[in-house]
Amino acid sequence: MEFNAARAFMENEHKSIITTYRRDGAAQMSIVVSGPHNGHVVFVVRGDTAKLANLRRDPRCTVLNVRPDWSAYAVVEGNATLHTWENTEKPLLQPLLRDAFRACGGGEHSDWEEYDRVMEEERRAVVMVSPDRVYGFGRPA
Repeated sequence: MEFNAARAFMENEHKSIITTYRRDGAAQMSIVVSGPHNGHVVFVVRGDTAKLANLRRDPRCTVLNVRPDWSAYAVVEGNATLHTWENTEKPLLQPLLRDAFRACGGGEHSDWEEYDRVMEEERRAVVMVSPDRVYGFGRPA
């Protein structure tokens, strides 16, 4: 499967399971919503999560998007780039957070100023996974 096929699937299916790696090398899985954006798979995480700590240490990440009835899926494996409040200036991070919200199926938020405030308060980060390997069984709904 090529990323374009996965992208088309991920534009409709946002329920995801990500895999990151703990310090001891064990896999850690988490549930997120994700979506395709500019050739990457993106999702947003709180700044105090284990998944973000794992990705800071080891950027390898797998994203599994699945249809709610489990009838189809797409997997993207790659390395994550992190856009955090520590490494990205606010005027650049806020639009990335908004773009990630849209890409993850959120559409237009009813109050972007409130969204921006919560993202900063929770130190939310944008994770962008570059596709190295893409596979799965799925077609757009």
